[in-house]
Amino acid sequence: MMRARIEQPVFAQRRQALMAQLPQDSAVLVAAARMQPRNSDVEFPFRQNSDFYYLTGFDEPDALLLLLPGNEDVEYVLFCLDKDPVMEIWHGFRAGPEGCVSDYHADGAWPIDRIDEQILDLLDGRTRLYYSMGHDEELDRQIQTWLNVLRERSRQGIKPPTELVQLDPILHEMRLFKQASEVEVMREAGELSAQAHTRAMQICEPGMHEYQLEATITHHFAMAGHRQCAYPSIVGGGSNACVLHYTENNQPLKDGDLVLIDAGVEQDYYAADITRTFPVNGRFSPEQKALYELVLKAQIACIEACKPGVPWNDIHELSVEVLTEGLLELGLLKGQLEDLIEVGAYRDFYMHRIGHWLGMDVHDVGSYRKDNDWRPLEPGMAMTVEPGLYIAPDCKKVDARWRGIGIRIEDNILITDDGCEVLTDSAPKTVAEIEALMAEA
Repeated sequence: MMRARIEQPVFAQRRQALMAQLPQDSAVLVAAARMQPRNSDVEFPFRQNSDFYYLTGFDEPDALLLLLPGNEDVEYVLFCLDKDPVMEIWHGFRAGPEGCVSDYHADGAWPIDRIDEQILDLLDGRTRLYYSMGHDEELDRQIQTWLNVLRERSRQGIKPPTELVQLDPILHEMRLFKQASEVEVMREAGELSAQAHTRAMQICEPGMHEYQLEATITHHFAMAGHRQCAYPSIVGGGSNACVLHYTENNQPLKDGDLVLIDAGVEQDYYAADITRTFPVNGRFSPEQKALYELVLKAQIACIEACKPGVPWNDIHELSVEVLTEGLLELGLLKGQLEDLIEVGAYRDFYMHRIGHWLGMDVHDVGSYRKDNDWRPLEPGMAMTVEPGLYIAPDCKKVDARWRGIGIRIEDNILITDDGCEVLTDSAPKTVAEIEALMAEA
């Protein structure tokens, strides 16, 4: 089955859009990711740097992108690993400089081991250099070396860059707003991830282990052609669901407990991020149902509030209000609503924010404030909405019947012109839907 993906014309449009925001005598450097050692002579699976991939679509390690706005002959340069038939026997195909030109539409390309000699000429006359300072120590040192060499040649008429500028604010603002091609990839990633969560509900039963549900989800992704999860999956049964980033996933699932699954696929470098919580035996207890329906109420209210013009933080404050009011009604908090919100009493049970930007990174780039104020939502932004309640097993502030219950419900949202689109809405999340699905299975 063919799935949506980002094609080369889109990468070209992004490069042009970035360069259009920069002075004509500037330069941009973006480094690819490197292979990372796992242990001994084994490496982790390669995953490209998101900024580099966003501008190139090039999926090989140890490469470097150079953009030269306004250069008539060469605006887009790639440095990459050279072709090496012997090494390719061991490590697989490399595009090489010729492939960078023919397949990735670079105006020029050189082997990465020739960068020191080539880049000096290319940076000559460029007064401003943009790159992500402070993220890659090796690149920081390399750039400083190049600038020192260029300065030493100034008496020969060489003009080195005199200003270093952080690239992140410009590039990450671009990434914050999703184009139509990106939205289509994210829709498919959301639907595939929703299917995997549904399948996990269908097979779950007491006596299974958390890792078996994790395996069900990753199997579903792999059978659809995607080996990578967007992040390590969380499968927490019982009180493990109260550990926000629990990833051990090695405990048995017990009759009468809930299980929380936070998992999503990565499709063509775009993340889905779904959380569903459901009863191991297929039936919610009264306490589980009461807390679950409160979290769902908060999530539905927050999703309905997601529309252009609404400040980011208003969504979080709405979740706090709904959850605190519900905790009061259930007796887990005592006092006046306004006072409890003001002192943050809810933080014993709801200690994270309502969500985060979503895109190529699961916690995607982009500022949450603009001109010192919480930025308003705008069409094209993608985010998660994920309220939760976590009653620690040793919490003495509440009756024992509530302890050890952890619940989060998370969906992926795209802000549209008149509201929002839920990209992950096919994963069941009402009590009735979940119980009916698990009963049928």
